[in-house]
Parts: sequence; structure tokens; C-alpha cells
Amino acid sequence: MLDLQGFGPQIAFGAWMTVQVAVGGLAIGLILGLMGAAAKLSANPVLRWTGQGYTTVVRGIPEILMVLLVYFGGEDILNRLAETVGYDGYIEINVFIAGITALGLSFGAYATEVFRGAIQSVPVGQIEAATACGMSSRQVFLRITLPQAMRLAIPGLGNLFQCLLKDTSLVSLIALPELMRNSSIAISNTREPFTFYFIAALIYLAITCVVLVGQLYGERWANKGVRQANS
Repeated sequence: MLDLQGFGPQIAFGAWMTVQVAVGGLAIGLILGLMGAAAKLSANPVLRWTGQGYTTVVRGIPEILMVLLVYFGGEDILNRLAETVGYDGYIEINVFIAGITALGLSFGAYATEVFRGAIQSVPVGQIEAATACGMSSRQVFLRITLPQAMRLAIPGLGNLFQCLLKDTSLVSLIALPELMRNSSIAISNTREPFTFYFIAALIYLAITCVVLVGQLYGERWANKGVRQANS
């Protein structure tokens, strides 16, 4: 049995924090992805340019730099704005909020393209038929387009989430006590890098396997009606 020299609870807490950061980044990224896809498919040129600019800029910035920009840059902007209204205190951004925001921004840029492709794959005839039945644009999107787009987007979103899960290690740079941060603290006290890095690798692998199983189950559930219709 591996001797964690009393750092077991700390490693477990780091693993739990990693899961929370990943889920938080996923939630933000899904919202931004849907909004970005809607913008890029909009007939309004301003919205299209905004969506295109978002995906181009964010996908061109490394995730590690995005984390640093959101945390340190965000603090600087907030404090400068506070000074303009006469507030002389120091505003510090919560590291958890900064972490999930940065990862969510990056995830959302890639999810935008996944959603855009999925939405464009929905047969136009179904949308026209729903419109002919008297559905509003909102009803068509919620009842026809979105359910089918989500089915088509699940494989791509699942792969992106697995990448996001591993990118959570980047938030250790802003001192968020996730798995890599706590593993590094344990290593600095025990001088056993292989032990704790190996344990961290196993934990990441275990979480990834759980995500993979969930993704496969989601794909099977989403395609259930399609298989029945084709059988």
C-alpha cells in the first residue's frame, strides 16, 4: 500500500476540486457555445462577426495564458474601475471563479463550432415543416433543432470535456487547491515526486474513464429513438 504520509485527505480534496472546476467550466462553456453558435448562424452581421471574433481570438490563445489573463488581468481591470468610482480598497478575484471562467471561455469557443456543425446537420425539411405547422422560431429551436443538435453534438462535446478535465491542472498556477496543486505541495514536503505524480495520474485516468462511460451512455440514450426508427 502506498504511504501518503498524511497527505491522503489533501489529495482527495484536490481530486474533488478538480471535478468541481471541470463541471463549472463545462456549464459556462456549454452556455457560451450555444450562444456562440447562435451568433455565428444569425442573419445579423454584427452577431456573426461577434461570434467569429470570439472563436478566433479564444482558440488562438493558449489555455494557460487564458487562466492568467482572467485572474490577474481581471483583478487589474476591476481595481482600476473601482478607483474611478472612488473605491480605494483592493478587490481580489476568487480563484475558483477565475478558474472555471477561464476554462469555460476556452471550452465555449470550441463548443461553438461543435454546436454550429450539429445545428447545420438538422434536416432543413423538419424546420420548414415545424414552421408550416405554426410554431414560432423559439418553439422550432427548442422542440426541433436543439434536441437533434444535442444528439449530434454529444460525441464532440464529450471529447472536449475530456480535454477540459486535463486542462484543470492549469489552474494550479493561480493557487487553486486542485489535484496538481495539492500533489505539488505533498511532493515539496515528502520529496517523493514519483509517488504523488503517479497517484495523480491514476486519479485523472479514473475520472476520465468515468466521463467516457457517461459519454457512451449519453450517446446510446440520445440515439435510442433513431435506432428504433431505422430498425
